Amino acid sequence: MMTMPRLILAGDRSSAGKTTISTGVMSLLHERGMKVQPFKVGLDYIDPSYHSLATGRQGENLDGYLMSEQAIVEAFQHSAGGSDIAIIEGVRGLYEGLEALSDIGSTAQIAKILKTPVVLVLDAQSITRSTAAIVKGYKDFDKGINFKGVILNKVGSDRHAEKATAAIQKYTGVEVLGAIPRNKGMSLTMRHLGLVPAREGASRVDDFDARITKIKEIIGEHVNLDRLLEIANGAPKLRTGKQSIFKQEKSAGVRIGVALDEAFNFYYKDNVDLLQLKGAEVVYFSPLHDREIPDVDGLIIGGGYPEFFARELSDNGSMRKSIADASVNGMPIYAECGGMMYLTSALEDEHGKKFDMVGVMGGVASMKHIRHIGYVAGQLEKDTPIGEKGTFFKGHEFHYSVITDVPFDAKFAYRMDRGTGIKDGLDGMLTNNTLGSYTHLHAASYVPFARSFVDACVEHKGP
Repeated sequence: MMTMPRLILAGDRSSAGKTTISTGVMSLLHERGMKVQPFKVGLDYIDPSYHSLATGRQGENLDGYLMSEQAIVEAFQHSAGGSDIAIIEGVRGLYEGLEALSDIGSTAQIAKILKTPVVLVLDAQSITRSTAAIVKGYKDFDKGINFKGVILNKVGSDRHAEKATAAIQKYTGVEVLGAIPRNKGMSLTMRHLGLVPAREGASRVDDFDARITKIKEIIGEHVNLDRLLEIANGAPKLRTGKQSIFKQEKSAGVRIGVALDEAFNFYYKDNVDLLQLKGAEVVYFSPLHDREIPDVDGLIIGGGYPEFFARELSDNGSMRKSIADASVNGMPIYAECGGMMYLTSALEDEHGKKFDMVGVMGGVASMKHIRHIGYVAGQLEKDTPIGEKGTFFKGHEFHYSVITDVPFDAKFAYRMDRGTGIKDGLDGMLTNNTLGSYTHLHAASYVPFARSFVDACVEHKGP
């Protein structure tokens, strides 16, 4: 049994203010000297970057569609160990998930698996008495949810807060733990795929630090942090089993380079952790700022926003050549979405201007105003650095680009049963020992990932 204070901050809908409030709460607890482990329901990369900034601990993703119940508990146990409290930010509305008639993929599903108390963040703009109806509906919809309170967001005035609070307490008995006023200072920088990642924001947004500080001040003044702590401390013990996924193995004697900078920073915590648990040493490098790859036996280039750094990436010709040479020499290279775009021949921005990229893979990564988002599933049709032919996988895709001018003889490793992929239901372009895809994989869901990639690096390195 695991004793761990924990709390879920869920929303009544998307854009209710979950990320802003969760980040502020985590930051305030961190300032109290607590070791706060952040979690995010769903497969979002950007929200956890703010959590990490606030807590100094890397955010963890939990997803009930991709991950088994055992994997969710194991992942929680792995990351929360050694912390004082776990704060879990929900995804969309509390009950939103994959299906209309089940809670698969929802915040509610995670709340039940991890037996975690839930506090609802409610967008109260322009409603008062109706807030009680909404809260009552959320409270009564699923009796399996340990519904402990509500935080009102986007409140217009003290009178507005008083009326909404009175209605909620009278008609639902649910405790109101805060009423946050409408304030431009509570907004974080946005763009087409959501929030600007924290790493990029810190380097490119002039008032970024001031925004974070303002959010923290507002939440500290208007949310009952001590009561949130009491609720988290009241979470029941969680039954855990022997770790089967997150097991430390002996050193494999290989080093894996992981691209990490403003352009490439979309990584699930478990993916990197599991590479290390399988005995690899992880070495970070920057395709933007470094001149060549480090001395490594394999490369991973994650997602991000290469389109916003296309000129800088193109101008760094020595890095592009270094990666291309490694691919030609058979080094295992795995790239997802933005990383895969970087490996193509060129990146075409939304104005039609092209920038030379690494050129390992044929085709042009072209920015289009067509959004592809959702879960994916498929099967490996070829042996790859991350798994053998015949292996099934589930994952996620989220992009506005398409790959054009795909060579007629391009080899694809993924046959997609669900999702868009690169072309005609195919994904995972394979060149040499280099694999690039729009599919994002979570290594606690697609368990062969870490073991297979480390083994591929060992084989490439040789005796």
